[in-house]
Amino acid sequence: MASLLRMSGIVKSFPGVKALQGVDFEVQAGQVHALMGENGAGKSTLLKVLTGVYAADAGEIEFEGAAIRPRSPQEATALGISAVYQELSLAPNLSIAENIVIGREPMGPLGIRWSAVRERARGALSRLGLELDVDRPVGSCSPAIQHLTAIARALDVDARLLVLDEPTASLDGDEVDALFEVVGRLKEQGLGIVYVTHFLDEVYRIADQVTVLRNGTLVATDTPVAMPRRALVANMIGREAPPEDAAVARSQGPQGAPLMEAQDLGKRQSVGDINFKLHSGEVLGLAGLLGSGRTETLRLLFGVDRPNSGSLHVHGGAPTLTPRRAMNLGVGMLAEERKTDGIFPNLSVRDNMMIVAQVKRGWLARLPRSAYAQADGKKEELRIATPDLDRPIAGLSGGNQQKALLARWLIAQPQVLLLDEPTRGIDVGAKFEIFGLVERLREQGMAFVLVSSELSEIVHSSTKVAILRDRRMVGDAPEITEEAIMSQIAEGGE
Repeated sequence: MASLLRMSGIVKSFPGVKALQGVDFEVQAGQVHALMGENGAGKSTLLKVLTGVYAADAGEIEFEGAAIRPRSPQEATALGISAVYQELSLAPNLSIAENIVIGREPMGPLGIRWSAVRERARGALSRLGLELDVDRPVGSCSPAIQHLTAIARALDVDARLLVLDEPTASLDGDEVDALFEVVGRLKEQGLGIVYVTHFLDEVYRIADQVTVLRNGTLVATDTPVAMPRRALVANMIGREAPPEDAAVARSQGPQGAPLMEAQDLGKRQSVGDINFKLHSGEVLGLAGLLGSGRTETLRLLFGVDRPNSGSLHVHGGAPTLTPRRAMNLGVGMLAEERKTDGIFPNLSVRDNMMIVAQVKRGWLARLPRSAYAQADGKKEELRIATPDLDRPIAGLSGGNQQKALLARWLIAQPQVLLLDEPTRGIDVGAKFEIFGLVERLREQGMAFVLVSSELSEIVHSSTKVAILRDRRMVGDAPEITEEAIMSQIAEGGE
């Protein structure tokens, strides 16, 4: 394999921050090179230097043997370097074909040559082994097709190096398989691929080489075989990772009356047969495949959706829940989609952390200064990486936004906290910190309902596990092991 990209001694600083400190990075043609690191490790800055968003303070970049210094993303694209980011910049109302050639439409004397647009789009898709209706609006397509459309757009400009930033974050298992088939096809065509992900399983499934950054410095570069999982995690977080099979100490049994109890709870065409009792100091893990009804269950428990069967008891009562009433009863919820259902992007970090406390107190009642001081304490306790809490939360990394949302609920002091995919899109170090916090709070008596697509997280943190299958709760896992839970999910046994 020939060297396609070589970045040597890349340095980039911002006021008060050394984002990159002499980083080396190399990608060969026909290679998938995974770029790993915690949020804030320097991955995004390195890629922005590569794609012309930032100019490096020092260092050299060689692409296909020639020295380059792209001054804009357009210049990088013209050189053959294209990026597909997690937040796709597609126009949902335009067709697949229009999205693929947007800004580069073939023109004729009467304007855009639409037959040529469709032909070019089909050609780009054929490199991916796809045959699609290129006239279909991209907004009507699945997330996987949208990602593949974005990749086809990158290939339409004759890209030789493709950057894929968290491409599977919103995909299910079958869609991930389809994407990986495309990546394998592009490798065979000689493209170099920079692959950024928080999912360790993907690294060992698809990567030929792994580079780890930490605090703006290069920590390690090696093959996945030579860098086993525990070593990779240790390189990323700078300390030894806990064993994968380590589990929390199981609770000694229910203490007192249940904090929350559901009896045959359900909502038509959403989820049904929800039955459980949750006591102080327990973590109830909800295990099931994508679409099994996990998120729908949490929405019922928090009052976002109204049930039409069964009952929900909080502290022994049977209230008709709304989110505000749930909060007043000591129930909180960390939503799966933090950008749309969690943060208020234009508000400061501090205001985001205090908003539930304000809702519980009432909009017309002013929070005392001492209440706002709690935010500073939670910033230190959760190690939220921001110079101050008065800047917009939108500027924080995903992991630090998630910590701020956790701080929001800790300040509000709920007795039951519903966690929907609490580690999605955040780095390994932040994952360990969040689950360490869950365990400390569990020991102090807080109860949790946990949803996670990572079965290892369910096994590690739950004191009991309920199985959801086909939007029904089908029973409890007899043992808290991956094998037992997977068997229950597959069989649906009672």
